[in-house]
Amino acid sequence: MNLPVSSVVPLYHQIYLVLRQELSILAGSQKPLPGELDLARRFKVSRITMRKALDQLVKEGLIYRRRGLGSFVTEGAGAADKAGGLLDNIISMASRTTVRLLSLERAPATPAVAADLELRAGEPVVKAVRLRKMKKLPVSHITTFVPERFAACLQPAALAAKPMLSLLEEHGINAASARQTISACLADTTVAPLLEMEVGAALLSVHRVVRDAEGRPVQLLHGLYRPDRYEYRMDLSRAADGEARVWCQADSVSSHIA
Repeated sequence: MNLPVSSVVPLYHQIYLVLRQELSILAGSQKPLPGELDLARRFKVSRITMRKALDQLVKEGLIYRRRGLGSFVTEGAGAADKAGGLLDNIISMASRTTVRLLSLERAPATPAVAADLELRAGEPVVKAVRLRKMKKLPVSHITTFVPERFAACLQPAALAAKPMLSLLEEHGINAASARQTISACLADTTVAPLLEMEVGAALLSVHRVVRDAEGRPVQLLHGLYRPDRYEYRMDLSRAADGEARVWCQADSVSSHIA
């Protein structure tokens, strides 16, 4: 397996990212992972590099080693990655759709965009406009803004092949949290034909700001979704808040539906 060459992310970390995404496939299996040497051959790297990738998975508690038997997926680790939080589900959802890049440009941040990304108005951002489809049916019209200093990896071919959050993570940007709001709007004359809807039809409007582990905004997203092909589902659990019992978010799931 050939990995993309990156001058930013160490090779072992690229391997770690690939293996982490694959753990959900092995969830619940009692079989050990392929051996260190076999994995090194698969990724065409040295055993030292392979060991560093596996050590990272062990450090995060995603796998564990048993002397003489090999490495195993930690119980629940695969399921957590599969069900995941909001960000993992966004990546998983995007990977199941096809994308058409409508435009990609460097532009000055408007006051509204600058406020969300904590920039000065006029600072450069990279703006991408994409149309996502599932089973050849249009689902969403997505406009994203990324501060220029984080956007070197956002090239047309890469955006056509992978979700943007995956690209950012592969280049060393840890998308750790997000704040998202959902409202409604009407399809205008630009978006309606792309989503194969009538002008004035109702759309779901998603506004999301993603932050890295240091709390810096790394992506602003405005998404317009067909409500008949997209749903947002949130699992809630009851928890005590003082003397009251309130509904608290346990997990968020975003999914496209055909």
